Amino acid sequence: MQDVPIAITAFAGDALKERAVADVSSLSNISPNVTLDAGSPFSGSSSVLTAYIRGIGQSDFAANFDPGVGVYLDGVYLARTVGANLDLPDVERIEVLKGPQGTLFGRNTIGGAISIVTRDPGTEFALRGDVTTGSFNRLDLNMTVDLPITDDLAIALTGSSRSRDGYQKRVQFPGAEAYNNDVDTAFRASGYDTSSRFGGQGQWSLRSKAYWTPTDRLSVRLTGDYLREDTNGTANSVVATTADDPSTLGFLYNTCINTPVDVLGSIGLGDLCASRGTPLNPSEMLGSIAGVNVDGDPFNDRLTYTDAFITSDIDKSYATGNNFSRMTAWGASLTVDYDLTDFLSVKSITGYRDLDWATALDADGSPIRILEFSFALKNWQFSEELQLTGQMFDDRLKFVLGAYYFKERSDLKDYVTFDQGIFEIFGPNDIRTENFAFFGQLDFEVNELISLTLGGRYTEEDKSFLGGQTDLNGFYYKISGCTTYGEPCTSALGFPESDQPLRFFVDERQSRRFTNFSPKLGIQLHPSEDVMLYGSWSKGYKTGGWTTRLSAPLDYAPMFNPEKAESYEIGVKSQFFDRRLQLNASAFTTSYRDIQLNFQLGISPTIQNAGDARIKGFEVEAVAAPIPGLTINASLGHTDAYYTNVLDGAVVLPNAIQAGVFDGAPLPKTPRWKANISPRYEFFLGNGGSVVTLLDYTKTSSVWNDTERAYLLRRPSTDMLNASVTYEAPSGNWNLTLGGTNITDDRYLVTGNVQAAGVIFGTYNKPAEWYARLGVEF
Repeated sequence: MQDVPIAITAFAGDALKERAVADVSSLSNISPNVTLDAGSPFSGSSSVLTAYIRGIGQSDFAANFDPGVGVYLDGVYLARTVGANLDLPDVERIEVLKGPQGTLFGRNTIGGAISIVTRDPGTEFALRGDVTTGSFNRLDLNMTVDLPITDDLAIALTGSSRSRDGYQKRVQFPGAEAYNNDVDTAFRASGYDTSSRFGGQGQWSLRSKAYWTPTDRLSVRLTGDYLREDTNGTANSVVATTADDPSTLGFLYNTCINTPVDVLGSIGLGDLCASRGTPLNPSEMLGSIAGVNVDGDPFNDRLTYTDAFITSDIDKSYATGNNFSRMTAWGASLTVDYDLTDFLSVKSITGYRDLDWATALDADGSPIRILEFSFALKNWQFSEELQLTGQMFDDRLKFVLGAYYFKERSDLKDYVTFDQGIFEIFGPNDIRTENFAFFGQLDFEVNELISLTLGGRYTEEDKSFLGGQTDLNGFYYKISGCTTYGEPCTSALGFPESDQPLRFFVDERQSRRFTNFSPKLGIQLHPSEDVMLYGSWSKGYKTGGWTTRLSAPLDYAPMFNPEKAESYEIGVKSQFFDRRLQLNASAFTTSYRDIQLNFQLGISPTIQNAGDARIKGFEVEAVAAPIPGLTINASLGHTDAYYTNVLDGAVVLPNAIQAGVFDGAPLPKTPRWKANISPRYEFFLGNGGSVVTLLDYTKTSSVWNDTERAYLLRRPSTDMLNASVTYEAPSGNWNLTLGGTNITDDRYLVTGNVQAAGVIFGTYNKPAEWYARLGVEF
C-alpha cells in the first residue's frame, strides 16, 4: 500500500481477529474519517451497512437509492447496503480507500470503497478453527480447511456460525392487559415473528474458494458463499413522544379514542375514527376506535400514547409488535488471470449475487400499533469486468484498460402501520438497472523523481422504476368527507389512477438514462526509496433515481438528480528507521454537489437533493515498532463538512426539536475529529509460548445522526475502549484469548428517526461485553 498514491487504511486478517473485528461496521473505530454503522433508520436489521467516508455516504437501505461508498467482495461490487455488513471469517485483508474511486473501482464509489479480499487456499492440508463465547450467551464458531487436490488445484472451505441473545429486553407495560388492542396479523407485514429481546444475532454461513494454476501464465479463482440469518431485529428505544403535537398522527389517534363520537363527527373526524380499512379490501376492515375510552364501556378501552412508554432503562422496551430479521444471501464469482506476454495480462471478474431479506421493527416501544415497520426485498445482480494491464518502456509505463457491465433487479415491499391503522401504507416497488462503463489509467515514470497518473471512467446507466405506494385505509377520503372510493372523489383528491383509487403513485414505469465521465490526474514524487509525496485531482459520481415513499397522492414520480464530487488531495507515504516507523498523511478538499439526503417530509422519509457542500480535512496514520515486541498503531482524522448552498426545498429551519439544514450547517454522519491508538505488546515465555496484550482506544467527536439534526438523536462525543490478552501455545497449534469490547460501557445512539406518527426513536450501540476465544490450527 505504500506505493499506491491513495489514502488507504488496510488491515490483515489476523489483525482483524486480534482487534475483535467481526463484521464490516466494526472497522469504524479504527479507520480515520470513516463512519460505519450496523443498521439504518427503521430498517430493523444490523445486516444493513450505513457507510460514510469523508462526509459522503448513504443512510437509507431502499433499493432505489445507491450507496455512496462501494463495498467489494473479491472484486465484485455489492449493489445493496442490505447484506453489505458482511461477516468476516477467513479474510486475507480489508482495504478502506478514501475519496472518489470511480476510475478503477467503479459505480457509486463517490465517497470511497471498501475492498474485502478472502484468503486463497494453501498448497498443503491445513485446518484452522475457533470457538468464542461471551456476554448474552454468545457462541461463535469458525472453521476453515485447506484441501490440496493436485499440484495446481487447491480448495478452501469455510463455515461459520454466530449466535447471541439480544441486549435489549421486552418487558410488559404495567396494566396493559386491561386494555383492548389489535393483533399483529390485523395489518399487512412482511412477517409476524416476535421475540422477547432485541439486538441479538443468529446466522450461519458457508464459503468455498478454489484456486487453480494450470500454467505459469493462467490462474483461476472460483468462489461461492451462502449466508442464512434468522434472528430478532435491532434494539430500539423511544427517545421522546410527540403525540401532544396536533400535527402528528399520534395526536389524531389519541383524539379518536378519547373524544365522544358526536364531537368527532362535528370536527370532521367521524369517518376516519369510525373504521379502519376500506370496502376495497374487505378482509382488512377493522372496527371503530371512535370514543372508545369515553363511551362508558371499560371493555373496549385503548391505551393513550404518551411519555409513559419511555423506559428509564435504554435496554428495556414496552414494545409488543413484530420484531425479526431474516435474510438468505448467496453469490458466486469467477476470476481469471492470464498473462498474454511477459508485459501484458488480461483479467476477467464475473459475479452473481442473490438476496432475499425480510425485517420488522416495532418503533413505538409500546403495546399500541403507533409505528411499526416491515420490509421485504428480493434482489439479484450480475456483473462482468474485463481488465487489460501491462508495462512498457522498461516498466516506466504501467496501464490498465477495462470494460464493466452490471445488471440488477429489485423487488422491494414497504409495510408501515401508523397509529392503530389510521394510516396504513403498502408500497410495492420494482427497480431495474443496467450499467455499462469503460475505464483506464496510465502511470508513467518520467524519471526516478517524478511519476504521473492519468485516468478516467465513462459510465452509461439506464434505470427504470415502477412504484405502487398505496394508502390501505383511505385516509384522505375519510379526512375530506368524500368517501366514494372512485370518481368523483379520486380525481378531486388528486389520486392519479381512477381505477386504483388508493394508489399514490402513477401506474407507469419511469425510465431515466445517466451518463458521466469521471477523470483523475495525479503526480508522485519519490525523493527516496522510503518516501513518496503525491497529489491528485479526481471527480466522483453517483446516479440519481426516484423517491418512493409518498404520503400523499401525486400525478408524477418525484425524482432526485445524480451526486457529483470534485476532490483535491495531497499526501505523503513514508517509512523510517529501518521500517520501525511508518507514517502516512493526507489532506483533502472536496466540492460535493447535489447531495442526496433522506429528509423527513411529514410521515415520509424521502430522498431529495439537498444542495452543495464543501468538505475539508486531513488524516494521519502511523505504525511504530520502537522496541522488540511492541507495535503501536495510531491515527488521527479531521473532517470539516458543511453546506455551502442549500436548495430552497431542502431548507429546514431550527426549532425546539432539530438544529435544521441551512447554509453553513454541518453534514450528517461526519465527526469533526477521530483519534485512535492501539498498542500491542508480545512477550515470549520460557516454554516457547508467548502472550499478546492489546489495547484499542478510539475518541470520536459528536455526530449528527439524521439530516435535520435532531437534538435528541445527536451522538455525543464517544470513548470506545477494547482490550484483549492472548496466550499462544509453544507448539503454535492453539491459542486462548480473553477480551472485552466497549469496556467503559459508553452508550450512544447509532441511528434514529423523528416521525410524525408521534415518536422519536433510535438504536443504541451494544453495552460492555466480554468474550473468550479458543483457536486451533493444524
